[in-house]
Amino acid sequence: MAYKNLKSFIDALDGMGELKRIRAEVDPFLEITEIADRVSKSYGPALLFENVKGSRFPLLINAFGTYKRMEAALGGHAFYDIARRIEAHIKMKPPKSITDKIKMLFTLKEIADYLPKKVKKAPCQEIVFDSGEILDRLPVLTCWPHDGGPFITLPIVITKDPENDIQNIGMYRMQKYDNTATGMHWQYNKDGARHFDRYKNMGKQMAVAVALGGSPAVTYAATAPLPPDIDELMFAGFLNKSPIEIVKAKTVDLMVPAESDFILEGYVDPNEEKIEGPFGDHTGFYSPADAYPVFHVTCITCRKDAVYPTTIVGKPPMEDCYMAKATERIFLPMIRMLVPEIVDMELPMEGVFHNCALISIDKKYAGQAKKVIHVLWGLGQMASTKFIAVFDKDINLRDSGTVVWKLLNNVDPGRDLLFSQGPLDALDHSAPYPNFGGKMGIDATRKTREEGMGRDWPEEITMSDEMKNQVTGRWKEYGF
Repeated sequence: MAYKNLKSFIDALDGMGELKRIRAEVDPFLEITEIADRVSKSYGPALLFENVKGSRFPLLINAFGTYKRMEAALGGHAFYDIARRIEAHIKMKPPKSITDKIKMLFTLKEIADYLPKKVKKAPCQEIVFDSGEILDRLPVLTCWPHDGGPFITLPIVITKDPENDIQNIGMYRMQKYDNTATGMHWQYNKDGARHFDRYKNMGKQMAVAVALGGSPAVTYAATAPLPPDIDELMFAGFLNKSPIEIVKAKTVDLMVPAESDFILEGYVDPNEEKIEGPFGDHTGFYSPADAYPVFHVTCITCRKDAVYPTTIVGKPPMEDCYMAKATERIFLPMIRMLVPEIVDMELPMEGVFHNCALISIDKKYAGQAKKVIHVLWGLGQMASTKFIAVFDKDINLRDSGTVVWKLLNNVDPGRDLLFSQGPLDALDHSAPYPNFGGKMGIDATRKTREEGMGRDWPEEITMSDEMKNQVTGRWKEYGF
C-alpha cells in the first residue's frame, strides 16, 4: 500500500505494531537522540514523541529504522520488486511488431501516469505561520554534544535550475542559526550546489523551498542517486504507483509536495556564507565546521495535523542505513546496465555506504575484475568509494565470514591490489585533503596464468550433490 502522507504512514506503523507513542515530556536537546539511538541499535520501533519540550508539534523518528519499515515506506514492496520494475523500463527495446508497439505504449503511459499532478489547494498550506514565530516553533533536534547547534535532518530541499526551469529535490542537512535562518549544507557534487553556482554566476538570489514529511516515498526520493534533471517527484510517483500532488508555494516560484507536513519558503543569497557545524555524522565521527550558504526563511506553512519528521545519524547501524540499503538494491539494475558483468553488490553498513563496495562478477577473461574497479571509480556516486573488492559470482556477499575467507585466501598483495587516487566522500576524515585521497581496489577472484598465477588454481572443497541429498533424506534418522 502506498502512503499519500505521513499521517497515513504513522497509522499504518501503529497498526503493524511498529510504532511506540511516548507521552512523557522530552527535550529535543540530546535527550531524544539518546532515546532513539538505544531503540535503533536494538532494532526497535518507530518513535512518536507527542510532548516535545518547547513545541506543540509531535516528532517522529526511526520511522525507516528496519528493513520491514523501509519496505513499508516504499508501498510495501520488496526492494528487489522495485528493482525489477526499474529493470523492465531501462531494458525496453525498439518495437519489432504491432504487439511490441502496443506493449511499449502501455509502458510509456505507465511512466506518464507518475508525473506530478498540480492542484490548487493543499493540506501543506492549511496554516501559515506568523512571521515572528517561524523556526522556533519546530522541535529541531540538537543531536550530539559537540554539534554546532540544532539541525533539521530530513529536509526535502527544492531548487530550480535558472537555465531550464527544471526543479530538483535533494536532502541536505540544515543547521538552525536563529528563528529565521539555517545553513544549507549542499556539497560540491550535488544538484542543489550546481543550481546555486548558476545563480551565483548570475548575481541573483536563489529561491528555495524545504518540505518536511508528506509521503515517505518523497522523503526517500530526495536521497536517491538519480541522474541530473530526472524528476525525483516522478520517481516517488513511480514508487507509490500514483502521481505526487504538487502546489505552488505561497511566496516563491516553486512547486512543492501538497501532502507535506511543513513547507519552509525563502532564499539563499549568493554572496553570504556562514560557518556550519561541527555535526555528528553518518561515519560515527564529527564532521568539521566549514563555511556554507545561508537559507533565510521568510514563510512557513503546515498541515493542521502536522508531525515533524527527523532522524539522527551516528555509529551504524542507524535509521539512515536502511534508506541506503534500499538504494543499494533498487539501483543495482542501473549499475548493471553500465557494467553488465556485475552479478551482485553489497555496501556494508560499517563502511557507511561510501567507504567500501563488495562486488561479484561473472568473470570471463583476465583482468576483468580490475576493469570493473576502474569503471566503478568513474561512475556517479561510486566514484567516491574508497575500497572496492571484486569476487567471483558464486559468493554470497552478505555472508561476511565467506567474504573474509575469500579475501584472505584469494588475494596476493603484490599482484591483486590496485592503488589509485581520486575523489572521496566529504565525510572521509582519513583522507589527507577534503574530498580527495587514496583508493584501493582488490581482485579477490580466481586467477589465471595470464593474470600472473604461475601455478594451477586449486579446486574448492565441496560435497557432491548426491551425498548432500542422501544425508538430507536421512537427517532425522541420525537423531537430529
